[in-house]
Parts: sequence; C-alpha cells; structure tokens
Amino acid sequence: MTPVRWGMLSTAGIGRVVAAALKTSPHADLVAVGGRDADRARRYADDIGAPASFGSYDELLAHDGIDAVYVPLPVSMHTEWTVRALEAGKHVLCEKPFAVTAADAARCFDAAEAAGKLCVEGLMYRHHPQTLLVRKLVADGAIGRLAHVRAALTVDVLPGDIRRTTALGGGASLDLGCYCVSAIRLLAGHPLRVHASRVLDRAEGGEGADLRLAATLELPDDVLAQFDVALDFPRRDELEVIGTEGKITVRDPWLCRTGYVELERDGETRRLPVDPDGAFGLTFADDPDNADAYRIEFEAASHAIAQGTTPLFGRADAVDQAEVVDAVRRAAALRGPVAPAPSVAATGQ
Repeated sequence: MTPVRWGMLSTAGIGRVVAAALKTSPHADLVAVGGRDADRARRYADDIGAPASFGSYDELLAHDGIDAVYVPLPVSMHTEWTVRALEAGKHVLCEKPFAVTAADAARCFDAAEAAGKLCVEGLMYRHHPQTLLVRKLVADGAIGRLAHVRAALTVDVLPGDIRRTTALGGGASLDLGCYCVSAIRLLAGHPLRVHASRVLDRAEGGEGADLRLAATLELPDDVLAQFDVALDFPRRDELEVIGTEGKITVRDPWLCRTGYVELERDGETRRLPVDPDGAFGLTFADDPDNADAYRIEFEAASHAIAQGTTPLFGRADAVDQAEVVDAVRRAAALRGPVAPAPSVAATGQ
C-alpha cells in the first residue's frame, strides 16, 4: 500500500517518539509538523526529520500533501483540533485521553462521519502483541473465570507540568487513569458502578485537579477491578488479571517493553513471550521509549485509512471510555458511587 502521509499538530515531546517509530514503518510517513511559532516548528521538524513545518496548526491542516493528522496537544484542546482537522478533510489519530466527556467524544465522531474520514483514539498499548496475548489468555480460560483486575500507573512530575495544569486538562485521572480504565474495560467490559477517592492538587495551576486517585469498579459477572494513579509518586506500571484458577501479571503494561507476560497456575509460573514468531518485529531491547508500540498503532491506523476499513477501536469504544473516566471523576468528587451511562457499544446507540 502507498504510505499514509501524517502531519503532527504540536512540537510536544511525545512527537519525538512517534517520529522515531514512523521511521521504521513502510506504511506511515511523518511529513510535516505544525506549531504555534514558525521558527520553533522548523527547528523541531529538522530535529525529528520531518520534511515540512508550519507556523500554525491551520496552515498544516490546509496543506494538500497530508492525509492524516496526529493530535498530541493538551487534553483541553483535543476536541477542538480533532474536529477542525476532520472538517479540513484529514483523518485523525488523537492522543489519549481522547476527550474529557462522552459528549465531546461523540462530537468528534459526528465530525468524522460528516467528513467521511476516520477518527481514532491513541491508546497505543492496546494494539501491541503483549495486550493481544493477555486478552487471548483470558478469553481462552487460561486463568479460569475472570474475577478481578488490578492496575496502577504513577509518575512523579513537578508543579507547573502540563499534566498538573488544570486549565490544560491536567489531573491524574485523565492523564493516567485513561490507561487503567481502558485495560479494565478491554478485559472485563463496561462498569455497572464506580467508586473513587482522590487527593486534590494544591500546587499553583493544579487547583481542582486530582493529584492522586484510587477507584473500585463493579463489572458484569461479579468481576471487580481496582486502580490507582498519581502524579507525585515514584514510577509504577502494573497490571494483574486474576481468575478463579490463576493469574496473569504484566510487568510493563503500558509501554510493553519486557517481551513477556507471566502466567501463574497450579503452583507454576511461566513467562510467555509476546511475539514468539517475530511477526511484529519488536525492538524493545534497544528502545527504552518503546517506539514499537507507536509504530504498531500508526500502522493499524494507516491500514484502516488506506483500505477504508473500520478501526479496531472506534466511536463506541471512545465514547464509552470517556464516559467511564468521567464517571470515576464524578464519583471521587461526589464521594459516592456513580453508575456510568449504559455502554454505547452494547446498545448500539
């Protein structure tokens, strides 16, 4: 297939990882960067090897040599620029969390349908063979009946960081909780009820956002799930999937760099390789940022764009994801249980 030509809105740090990932992909080319300052955008483009740069986002969207746009802007800007990119006739891959509310997520997909373009939420780990293996083990009954999922993601960032800036969509539940919620939903379905507690950020600029949050989710078939996130803890990346007959432990669930998952059953622990046949061409041993996960994500999106097929995760998934993350945030604010709206994926609405 002819490579999809990608433009990137923003000169954010994650763009360097994405640029490195696309250099190894035969199906996706990063051809341009758009920033708010022409000189900075040019320097950034030169640094990451993008042929073209633009001094505004609108200029990039108006360029005919771009098929699709990657949006790694601050969370508060996701909906606006996703919609504007779609209205400009570009396909969109928008970084997580895709939207703050389910209504905003639906608005983006309404724009995609009106434009006849694809819109994808960027939770890259979901496309990685590590995640595919975990899902298969659960589906095949390797741990018996699924009973509990536990996830964690914590980082330590200073006040003033974009992730701790309320006006830009900061907060632990949005920036980090989206990973944990998506994994729980991927494995156990749409929550029936959520409970959560939070510690508010008291740093200047972070007022009103959650610095730390812990949640319990009640899911169908008597499955329970728990997760915790924080923006002032040492780095923790954890996922445990517990069944009636065993447990799956994923040591690096979000960046997917270990190359294996652990399966415990009948008193025995086995390390199962995530890509035993080398089909995904993983290079994690030489890749601390794991550009592999982003390469695989962009290749999946590029294939869907080029072939006109439905992405693995589309409108229903993105709307449900935003609804559950918002329900967790509401439960923490209300200090009481919240029932998310029914699953769009299940009801077809």
